Amino acid sequence: MDEGPQSGDVVAVLAQNQAFYDAFEARSIVAMDEVWEHTDSVVCTHPGWPPLHGWSAVRQSWQRLLLNNEHLQFIVTDEWVVVRGDVAYVSNAENVLAAGQMQGSLTALNVFGRQPDGTWLMLAHHGSPMMGR
Repeated sequence: MDEGPQSGDVVAVLAQNQAFYDAFEARSIVAMDEVWEHTDSVVCTHPGWPPLHGWSAVRQSWQRLLLNNEHLQFIVTDEWVVVRGDVAYVSNAENVLAAGQMQGSLTALNVFGRQPDGTWLMLAHHGSPMMGR
């Protein structure tokens, strides 16, 4: 984890990273809207999907995924944070539970950008299945 003089940024980025998973667990498009930057430069790659570019396509994908009636819980582990100026990224494992049972683990890379008001918003998400975990 990148600490030092930017440790306040690390805490803020980790909080925004958790807000992303909280929005997914709550199946809330409103909460998901608050996590992402709403520009044409965002990108999202869901496991097994082609990359989606631009806020419109990314938001539509989340609307579709959040309609799923199955409650998913994410146990986020192995968080590794790097802050470089106005860009930060978090590498972590997503341990997914459904009905209290482990469904599998994914690895994710979440990229955040510092906004003019100092907040951090998601610019990119890439999720991929993890083998043997």
